[in-house]
Amino acid sequence: MKIFFYSVGKPHEAYIKQGVEDFTGRINKYFTVAWQIIAPPKNAGVMQEAELKKQEAALILQALQPDDQLILLDERGKQLSSPELAQLVQQKANESTRRVVFLIGGAFGVDESVTKRANFVWSLSKLVLPHMLVRLVLAEQVYRACTILRNEKYHHM
Repeated sequence: MKIFFYSVGKPHEAYIKQGVEDFTGRINKYFTVAWQIIAPPKNAGVMQEAELKKQEAALILQALQPDDQLILLDERGKQLSSPELAQLVQQKANESTRRVVFLIGGAFGVDESVTKRANFVWSLSKLVLPHMLVRLVLAEQVYRACTILRNEKYHHM
């Protein structure tokens, strides 16, 4: 199984890049993992929110493969504990899923077409978090899930 982290926005900010790269490297010991940063459409700053979300959705849906298992991060999604996330990752592996894509949408979230395409909608928190911070937390939590699955010492209950 391969894990992909898709994020709409700018490249990783310097203050986040080191942590994201560290946890991404750690995940690679368990699963092949890669980041894909999806640049927002040109003129995004002057677009209406609905139009921006629609254009971002076209870019996101184009980047996905038909069999991808899409896990959308959204504050309105289901909250999971770290062990529950580990179970979700294990479930995808048990189902012989080839590609799991964790998606961080744009500044205004995602268009309904992306939500409908999602296989699971996950909320890290009821808080709205900056995209760069979400990238770091996502990478750390997926790494934590991997260590839980291997019964390693990283996660303490």
